[in-house]
Amino acid sequence: MSTASTPLDPHTRIVVLAGGLSHERDVSLRSGRRVAEALRDAGLAVDERDVDAGLLPALRDDRPDCVVPLLHGETGEDGALREVLELLGVPYVGARPAACRAAFDKPVAKAVVARAGLSTPDSVALPHETFRELGAAAVMDAIVARIGLPLIVKPAKSGSALGCTVVRDASALPGAMVNAFAYGDTALVERLIEGTEVAVPVVDTGGGPRALPIVSILADGGVYDYTARYTAGSTEFVVPAKLDDDLAAECARVAVTAHEALGLRDLSRSDLMIDADGKVWFLEVNVAPGLTETSTVPLSVQAAGLDLGRLVADLVRIAVARSSSD
Repeated sequence: MSTASTPLDPHTRIVVLAGGLSHERDVSLRSGRRVAEALRDAGLAVDERDVDAGLLPALRDDRPDCVVPLLHGETGEDGALREVLELLGVPYVGARPAACRAAFDKPVAKAVVARAGLSTPDSVALPHETFRELGAAAVMDAIVARIGLPLIVKPAKSGSALGCTVVRDASALPGAMVNAFAYGDTALVERLIEGTEVAVPVVDTGGGPRALPIVSILADGGVYDYTARYTAGSTEFVVPAKLDDDLAAECARVAVTAHEALGLRDLSRSDLMIDADGKVWFLEVNVAPGLTETSTVPLSVQAAGLDLGRLVADLVRIAVARSSSD
């Protein structure tokens, strides 16, 4: 019997963590509010807390039964906060710290999934110091000669497409690098795969990881950037995506394989591209996917015939049971 078959005690005290100090604070707060409301609609007791100096004393002195971390960006997805939750012995939903670190570091995640047999675009990850010490022009010339055009430049550790720029002409590469370095010390320069972008949530409520309905993404202007992600009406989502059965099954396989290869648990979302030949490419995975009113995971949950509050309650139940068995 899976742990998800045991009803969650309605008196279970849940803390939803949202906010923080990353560039994605506003998105995190929106995710937190939506999940807290969904859990309350499911009849559960929920507190919402930001991450500040009062958090640890509150968790220590009035220990909740479970924490749902919905912090986006480096401070929420690099595993550090989950390390602190483990130090306090507080159960939480989501991947453990080491898995978070690997998944959040895009070059590391790409290397891990490539070893698992998945296709991911050619890329190079270079710190800002390399450009300064070796000369930016020479390094950028080498990048274009090796990977070619078009490219996409993004921070190696960031989310919500912040600092991402599509480069179709070499003259635009310097500005793209500056944009990426504004959000982190290392930039990932990746061959741009053009085609159909899809998001594939993976959830595990006790029976093993499974893919939820695939969401295809068509953003105004063709780039699914920060504005397209969080401005209502600026992106068209189709769920389930209009893919043939074999291609849909392959997208699901890629997402579940990435989830397992990176050692994730409970919930993740993989971002993939399908090129003109029908090949599926892994781009990145998110261990704390957005759950706002314009996010892809809630759309997929709804398409699966599930209720967001009950699904998160299932994940809370898994986390509580996992803690009690440790």
